[in-house]
Amino acid sequence: MSLFAIADLHLSLGADKPMDIFSGWNNYVSRIEENWRRLVSDDDSVVIGGDISWAMKLDDSYEDLSFIDSLPGKKILVKGNHDYWWQTMRKMEDFVQKNGFSTISFLFNNAYECGEYSICGTRGWFFDAEEQDDKKILNREAGRLKASIEAALKFGKQPVAFLHYPPVFQGRECEEIFDVLLEYDIKKCCYGHLHGKSAFRYAVTGDYRGVDLQLISCDYLDFIPRLVR
Repeated sequence: MSLFAIADLHLSLGADKPMDIFSGWNNYVSRIEENWRRLVSDDDSVVIGGDISWAMKLDDSYEDLSFIDSLPGKKILVKGNHDYWWQTMRKMEDFVQKNGFSTISFLFNNAYECGEYSICGTRGWFFDAEEQDDKKILNREAGRLKASIEAALKFGKQPVAFLHYPPVFQGRECEEIFDVLLEYDIKKCCYGHLHGKSAFRYAVTGDYRGVDLQLISCDYLDFIPRLVR
């Protein structure tokens, strides 16, 4: 049983918003599928760290979630800033059950077991949030991260945190989020959201204040799911 991670699939199988127009994203869906099937088995788990589908409504995400469900392994989905289709846990669980998507789960104020690890996390928010509304969202996300980590600790296994937004970028911390990672002594955190060489240049990866940070945006990974464990 292995744990993989990848973020920012930006699927648009049910919408007219292909990513192929961007440099390096040519045939990205085929590349994701080929690499995924080459590496991931049905016994493995894959955390998808946000920006999963361009769908605007939950019903419109059917084609994208169907594609994800058809791939090997169990998938744990995290919300990204472009996942406008994301709804309450109840609505999303009802949707995947109604459509027979048996390999898809959602990380939303909860946690999952995966071998020797427990999976926790949340979307996060802008590291440089200044507006009052942004601060409210950021504090709410910090609370969701705490709830998820506490749920993960109940499994008695090492928690691995997954965020969509980076907790550190260009040497600046999102203090509300990073303080939670430090408070709970999280040793590994994967995040997405960043795209392009200009952003990758400033991405913080490797050990940072005792936390192993890993960028998992699919274009950064060359559309290859990364083995976490």
